[in-house]
Amino acid sequence: MKIGRWLNNKSHDDKNGLYASLDELMDMRRYIAYVKGWQKNKILSCQNGDIKSAFKGRGIEFEEIRSYTFGDDVRDIDWRVTARKEVPYTKVYSEEKDYEIYVWLDLSEQMLFGSKKELKSVTAAKVAALLGWLSLENKDRFGCLIFDGEKTKLYKSQNNRIHLMAILKNISLASKQVLTRKFFDEGARAKSLKLLEQTVKNKATVFLLSDFSLNKDNLLNSLAMLAKKNKLYLINVFDILEENPPKSGEYMAEYNGKRLVFDSSAKGYKRDYFSYFAKKRSELRDFANKLGCKVIDLRTDMNIIDDLKFY
Repeated sequence: MKIGRWLNNKSHDDKNGLYASLDELMDMRRYIAYVKGWQKNKILSCQNGDIKSAFKGRGIEFEEIRSYTFGDDVRDIDWRVTARKEVPYTKVYSEEKDYEIYVWLDLSEQMLFGSKKELKSVTAAKVAALLGWLSLENKDRFGCLIFDGEKTKLYKSQNNRIHLMAILKNISLASKQVLTRKFFDEGARAKSLKLLEQTVKNKATVFLLSDFSLNKDNLLNSLAMLAKKNKLYLINVFDILEENPPKSGEYMAEYNGKRLVFDSSAKGYKRDYFSYFAKKRSELRDFANKLGCKVIDLRTDMNIIDDLKFY
């Protein structure tokens, strides 16, 4: 059955694993409590008190001086005022509310793969939605670039629910539209990443959601400046078949109109299979080390909350 006809027959099913429905993206909001649980007393910046974000602690904007109360940090005591008043006074700092979170979401053809539960594009879309809800909760500005393999839809960072809803609706629409067409251009990806670099200001936190099955040299060139000025995370979305080989037997695979029959029971097959994907993962981590950023591995059939740790 052709995928377009299948979609028409399954239009009533909002959790089919082929595309991210708006209801699913809205539902990611319920995971905020879990995320905030592992964020307690954690920060993404190199030093506490640098800049506040959705994923960090206190900012450094001075607000006022008041009487010291039990539980205040003794490091914030204003000793000059304390000596003059002869009772302890402390400095109070307010949190900065103008931090930027950006997501670059890859919904191109290569993300349309999934052997269990859902496609890689669906998992990536859900993570983007979760980051959006988390930013809104923490009063940070959230921006998103949605790359569909041909063009990029840019939403500059804002902090309001209407803005986030517009992003989620477009993510859902794009994740469904890419199923019925085939278009991928490495040059278009490079332009999309260049747009990301031009859009994002300094000291933002940027998440790239992709499977990173692309030319690493081109990616390195595109993101070197971005990583130099911002906190960068590469969220590597992969399928279980990109980690574990299929059971012994004959299989047929098709890509870009070409078909291939292979026997997974052949001698040395499993060894070579593990080696190939282990090498890919190692290359991605080496690549991330060059950029000074972090890789987060996310398997499509696993619980997002179990795997998505920023620390």
